[in-house]
Amino acid sequence: MDEATFLESYEPAAFERPSVAVDLILMSVVDGAPAVLLARRDQHPFQGDWALPGGFVGIGESLDEAAHRILAEKAHMADAWVEQLYTFGAVDRDPRMRIISVAYFALIPATAFAAALKAAPELALARLTVQQAGPAEARLAEGEQLALAFDHGDMLGVAMQRLRGKLDYSGIAFALLPELFTLRALQDVYEAILDTRLNKPAFRRRMLDRGWLAPTGARETGASFRPAELYRYQPPR
Repeated sequence: MDEATFLESYEPAAFERPSVAVDLILMSVVDGAPAVLLARRDQHPFQGDWALPGGFVGIGESLDEAAHRILAEKAHMADAWVEQLYTFGAVDRDPRMRIISVAYFALIPATAFAAALKAAPELALARLTVQQAGPAEARLAEGEQLALAFDHGDMLGVAMQRLRGKLDYSGIAFALLPELFTLRALQDVYEAILDTRLNKPAFRRRMLDRGWLAPTGARETGASFRPAELYRYQPPR
């Protein structure tokens, strides 16, 4: 039997097939704490709980295409650079049926969420709390803890661990900063992600020694004290 004949007689319905979904973990730092974009669910299951923007992958689209479609439709953001984080496939992760979810991850400046939050009242930027390992907890600015749908607390825990792990060998933190920034602002981002205070002289020496920072000669404006020098991220070659 040649391949053409085999494919013609092949019966896909002979095998059970799980559905595939994409969930977006769009993170930022807000008021010194890591934060994530969540949507309040208006239907079962988990009606009224909070979830990551997500949806099913269409039969005719790739995972990346689905991620960018959901970014526009559910997160109300025109564009963002997202990358695959992890695949979540626990058998009972969704009470409806067997669904495998591919989580996509991005770090985005808090200001970039303004239009989405204004356009969609069901969206919120929630602050995250996570231990060294395990699921994350999410709270609104006023302190209310949010009930997270599905296994999205686990997804957020994995995202935070991945983010913390990448800080030391990548420039991922610079995605949360404007083009020009101070060393103080950079340390604030690191402390928010790591949830710990860092020694100021040691941190600055380590950052400068890596060769990631290019001094601009300019200084911040509007400071009530001696203006700090502004730097630009210089990706390693």
